[in-house]
Amino acid sequence: MIRKKYSSEDDLPEIHEINVTPFIDVILVLLIIFMVVAPLTTVDIPVDLPEVNSTTDLQLQVDKPIYLAISADLSLSINNHHISLQALEPALRYLTKGDKSQRIFLQVDKTVIYDNLMEVMDYLRTIGYLQVALVGLEK
Repeated sequence: MIRKKYSSEDDLPEIHEINVTPFIDVILVLLIIFMVVAPLTTVDIPVDLPEVNSTTDLQLQVDKPIYLAISADLSLSINNHHISLQALEPALRYLTKGDKSQRIFLQVDKTVIYDNLMEVMDYLRTIGYLQVALVGLEK
């Protein structure tokens, strides 16, 4: 039996370079993943904000604004006239002349529970009035 001795001459030469091919492959895969996922994570919420020329001029230009108020005792009133929830639809139809694209300005007492506010807003949505603006006091 003959044994061969391994010497340093038979060894492969050492390579002192870094193999960057796997690194580039990983970077390209991550780039593709981010390119696919980035548009999916973008949130696009349309908000109808009024344009304001100055900080002191915050009034909207409306010919005859319709104010629907919810007081602390949950009673409703349109333009300072008390009204029931059942009579709200005919009253709005009369005031808007059937134009459901008119904006309804909603004034709510700060003690009204959020659930009660959402009830009225949901009712406005079901009868077709989608342009609802919440009114607050300017500080």
